[in-house]
Amino acid sequence: MEKENLNDIAKAAKLFREVMHLFKQSMSKVFEDIGITAPQGMVIGILSKEKTLKITELSAKLSLSNSTVSGIVDRLEKQGMVERKRSVEDKRVVYVSISSDFKEMHQNFHKRIGEKIEDAMSKGTPEELAKVFEGLDALKKLLGGCEE
Repeated sequence: MEKENLNDIAKAAKLFREVMHLFKQSMSKVFEDIGITAPQGMVIGILSKEKTLKITELSAKLSLSNSTVSGIVDRLEKQGMVERKRSVEDKRVVYVSISSDFKEMHQNFHKRIGEKIEDAMSKGTPEELAKVFEGLDALKKLLGGCEE
């Protein structure tokens, strides 16, 4: 690979890390406003898509240990955001899902994240937004999220 190409790849990787850091900071503020941490927000996000998972399944999706995820779930359960239910077939198996009380708050949370992103994007010119869409589409393809 040419040295110039390697420099471009390094620049892209650095820029991507910087964007992800800024995105995390922005999302952390939204999490903070509703009283949860970023890891707790990630658990809620996964459960909103998957509906019900075992701790081991959640751990695998988050690439965290079972004990770490169990601690996160403990705190979310105390706040009434998630609930644990034992399997009827096997009492050793415990499933976690978003609590019915939290579902409305969760929808509100997603709305606020969307608003935060829309607010940031609204500051761009049509040309800048076109570049962002083009760049994100290219990145999505490179990361394998889209087979066209």
